Amino acid sequence: MAIKHGSKVDKSFSASSMTDLMFLLLLFLLIATTLINPNALKLMLPKSSNQLKDKAMTSVSVQDTGHGKYRYYVELQDVGSIGGVERALKARLDGQKDATVSLHCDKSVAVDEVVKVMNIAKDNNYKLILATSPR
Repeated sequence: MAIKHGSKVDKSFSASSMTDLMFLLLLFLLIATTLINPNALKLMLPKSSNQLKDKAMTSVSVQDTGHGKYRYYVELQDVGSIGGVERALKARLDGQKDATVSLHCDKSVAVDEVVKVMNIAKDNNYKLILATSPR
């Protein structure tokens, strides 16, 4: 008659399956949060090293002249108003694939004016780069 010895239970814990589960959960949450607001404007902010993936085809400048009045330029041409900005951009970028616009603004320009230019870019499917000065 054979004597059975009791089996020994391994009391060590392996966290590898828990790590895999947490990684998949984190990955799912990162993907899900990017889909929450698909109508947001996509801005590409350049880093302070001034290395840009896309080169701008043209630039828009907004200058604060004081008392809530602004001057709008496309390249170096004064276009007069926000409507002039849209007309000038359409004339310059008509037929261009992946048209990219660089937006230059004074620090004192109201956010409303910046958003107006952003909306022009969004409505016409232009990519917009907000220019900043290096540190």
